[in-house]
Amino acid sequence: MRDRKFVAEHRGGPLKKQQHYQLMQWAIGCSEHVLHLFGDIPDVRLTNALNVAKEWQQGNVPAGDAMKASLVAHAVARESSNPASIAVARSVGQAVATAHMADHSLGAAWYALKAVKNAGKPEDAERRWQDEQLPREIEGLVLTARKIKNM
Repeated sequence: MRDRKFVAEHRGGPLKKQQHYQLMQWAIGCSEHVLHLFGDIPDVRLTNALNVAKEWQQGNVPAGDAMKASLVAHAVARESSNPASIAVARSVGQAVATAHMADHSLGAAWYALKAVKNAGKPEDAERRWQDEQLPREIEGLVLTARKIKNM
């Protein structure tokens, strides 16, 4: 069940457009921060998906284009065999899907943590980094939702 606090105003929810954009920016940052864990050369489809996410955030592409980019990123995950690479691709897919539903931003952060764990690196440092990137306007929203979802 979706958290109503993440439903955009134009869909009858309380989430302001600026907050939605901030969630997208945070999700993009979480994914970009672990992109290097995909491998020596990240799959161009992942960088393209992140670019679509950035374009959506600027109001230059519709959510439908972002959803198509999300599906492509998830296809990269299915094609991958390395657990860290799979998690990175899933993080990107969730980040760009934030255009459609803002709570996908939480998935981007969660998969970024999973990528770090699968790469044998400390999750706590990544979690702290993620938390430090949260704009004040959405910090409470994200931290409360993570606590509720036990993420």
